[in-house]
Amino acid sequence: MPGIEAARSMIRMARLDLDALVGMGSNPAFADSIFGFHVRQSIEKTLKAWLLRCGVDCPRTHDLRRLLRLLEEQGADVLTFWPLMEYSIYSVQTRYEEGLLCADDPLDRAQASIGCAAALATC
Repeated sequence: MPGIEAARSMIRMARLDLDALVGMGSNPAFADSIFGFHVRQSIEKTLKAWLLRCGVDCPRTHDLRRLLRLLEEQGADVLTFWPLMEYSIYSVQTRYEEGLLCADDPLDRAQASIGCAAALATC
């Protein structure tokens, strides 16, 4: 799939995760670990779309730090996106390891959704 089409596909998938975040909102029926996972997924897909738009093949990685560094190497201004690294803990493996996520404070779901939307808007 050419880079621009792959980027569009990634953006559509990132928006689906963002839609899930909006749907979950502050509903306590959805654990923070589930909400955080979709935040992380939206961010990862957005960063990969951004790389594709820069003409860079996406590495097969889930490492947000690596994706941000690759964008920096392309000259992208990602300074405002480094705080999104806090969602790295909500990776796939946490969905299978009960008790791995023991956050002391609940997620700021509104802020997380805003961060994802801002990242998408930049891409």
